[in-house]
Amino acid sequence: MTQFANIHNVGLVRTAVEKLVGRNNGLPGFGAIYGPAGYGKSTALLAAANATRAYYVQLRSAWSRKAFLEKILAEMSIRPAGTIPQLLDQVCQQLAASGRPLMIDEFDYCLKSAGMIELVRDIYEASQSPVILAGEELLPTKLKRWERFHSRVLSWIPAQPVSLADAQALAPIYCPVPVADDWLQMAVDAAGGSVRRVCVNLSNAADEAAIEGWRAIDRTAWGKRPIYTGEAPERRAAA
Repeated sequence: MTQFANIHNVGLVRTAVEKLVGRNNGLPGFGAIYGPAGYGKSTALLAAANATRAYYVQLRSAWSRKAFLEKILAEMSIRPAGTIPQLLDQVCQQLAASGRPLMIDEFDYCLKSAGMIELVRDIYEASQSPVILAGEELLPTKLKRWERFHSRVLSWIPAQPVSLADAQALAPIYCPVPVADDWLQMAVDAAGGSVRRVCVNLSNAADEAAIEGWRAIDRTAWGKRPIYTGEAPERRAAA
């Protein structure tokens, strides 16, 4: 079973889901978390989906409207049957009957097609179930092209950059050796806000600890070893 760290962005998404589920009649039911790649948006959606029993689908660039609906139905353990309108009815009926939210990751792929945008809006309108989206940092601006969609977003959630507290929560998952705060702060400073880069550095630290036989990791032990920043390492000049 996948283990999720309780980082700040997970809490933000869970709070948004609670707000959407408990919203008053007449209020819109979309939520959207947006931010740069690597900020942990997908992890936040997955963790919140597990906690709230939401249906989770991660979009792919090659999916058509029919493929998208079929993937949602597969997540619902429902056999797809019929045309696109019939598949849409199946999805909406299950959402309405179950009361469970729908989470759509990599929503930027929908922005390439007005048909996909309208399909997602149809899912919400017909089911009235909360729909939570995840996309890149320009998602709110790009969605303004579709005002009928944009105006139905109740919760805009800017993903937050990784913090020391996040790194402390991630450390036990990615590194079995105790890691000191001074090393974690170094990893956070090098990450440029990216949760993913902190996870990579923790994994690298675990490998280094296994090689060196360390029982704990701190900046003194680490010394001048490189730390991953997402940049390609500089090539050394030939002797």
